[in-house]
Amino acid sequence: GIEHHVLDFRDTFHQYVVSNFVDEYAHGRTPNPCVMCNSHIKWGKLLEAADAYGCDYVATGHYAQIAEHRGHLYLKNAVDTIKDQTYFLYSLTQEQLAHTLFPLGGLTKQAARQIAEEQGFINAQKRDSQDICFIPDGDYAAFLRRYTGKEYPEGNYLDLSGKVVGRHKGAVCYTRGQRKGLGLALGQPVYVCQKDMQANTVTVGPNSALFSDTLIAKD
Repeated sequence: GIEHHVLDFRDTFHQYVVSNFVDEYAHGRTPNPCVMCNSHIKWGKLLEAADAYGCDYVATGHYAQIAEHRGHLYLKNAVDTIKDQTYFLYSLTQEQLAHTLFPLGGLTKQAARQIAEEQGFINAQKRDSQDICFIPDGDYAAFLRRYTGKEYPEGNYLDLSGKVVGRHKGAVCYTRGQRKGLGLALGQPVYVCQKDMQANTVTVGPNSALFSDTLIAKD
């Protein structure tokens, strides 16, 4: 008995989420498309549509909670700290939070599954996914090739002194802090410490080389 409306936000999704994702990778950064989607789609276009339909709230399946303190709304960690998604919602404004419900915030994932099972939902035991929705196979490099029509040539792995220690599959394929999937056997674990997109090099080093006492932040 609940009305069901299909809203077409493909153009907005393409503009703010997918294009941003591709552009960030091209500049050697690692984007978070979920943050962009929440800002521009779920708490942008969807909230606008809800208001147009006369709805007071948008309810989502995020594991997060909203708390009020002295007239100010705050994002609060979910009960299930392993599934907590407040990080993806940092950009929400007071106005947006005032029109948001998080019905799963007070539940563990296990409890949510149990309720779904009792209600006969077909996705009650659906496996957890951390893949990006528009790249379900997790192959970012293949997606970038399809989207841009560009090839990303192999290049050199360098150690911290600048010595060549191997070959990589294209600097765009890696992210800072990455350890798995490097294809290097150097006798000790190494991590991606830096990327030079112009030179197409990836610098690797020990875990200790990942740390810094300063950073430049944006948004």
